[in-house]
Amino acid sequence: MTASTPSKKSRPKQPSQALLAKIFHWVNIIALLLMITSGLQIYNANPVFGGRGGWRFPTVFLLGGWLGAGRHWHFAAMWLFALNLLWYGIYIFITQRWKRRFVAVNDLKALQTSQNPKRIIYVWHRLAYTVIIPILLLAILSGIGMYKPAQFHWIPGILGSWQALRVVHFATIPIVVIFVIFHLWLGFKAGGYKLIKSILW
Repeated sequence: MTASTPSKKSRPKQPSQALLAKIFHWVNIIALLLMITSGLQIYNANPVFGGRGGWRFPTVFLLGGWLGAGRHWHFAAMWLFALNLLWYGIYIFITQRWKRRFVAVNDLKALQTSQNPKRIIYVWHRLAYTVIIPILLLAILSGIGMYKPAQFHWIPGILGSWQALRVVHFATIPIVVIFVIFHLWLGFKAGGYKLIKSILW
């Protein structure tokens, strides 16, 4: 063995992810793209802000071509997204991965006292996972309230009005997009491109 050829023991361990985790991420990516683009198609039919004459999104960002098709795409993708979250929740519960996914008291202390950069990154990751759960539940709940307003009339009732329901549902979109970007950035900071690649491939 030459000096320029590293032994197997000296090679850094490549990051790897479980197959189920890869599937979960890909289904989420596809479902989110379908929901956002079809949701913008629905938005354009009656903008949340400004009424019928409000600002609209360019057609290049839309899916469905018209209101009815946009609704079909949106709610089909919503069920895909919701069921994907459900089975992943069951998966991390059975495997007890939830113990490492969500923020704990020790994590909050670490933000103030730890000098370990990776420890801080992991804390922020768990904090992001914890915060996004109620946001996703609110997105699904408010979406169901608009999908079946007669059957679930109590949902807009909780928020006070139909317009408030639409505003809340629309507001969850940029929050989820910010989470995805933050999630990717933290993953890159923790393990670089190789870690991001391992999550998807």
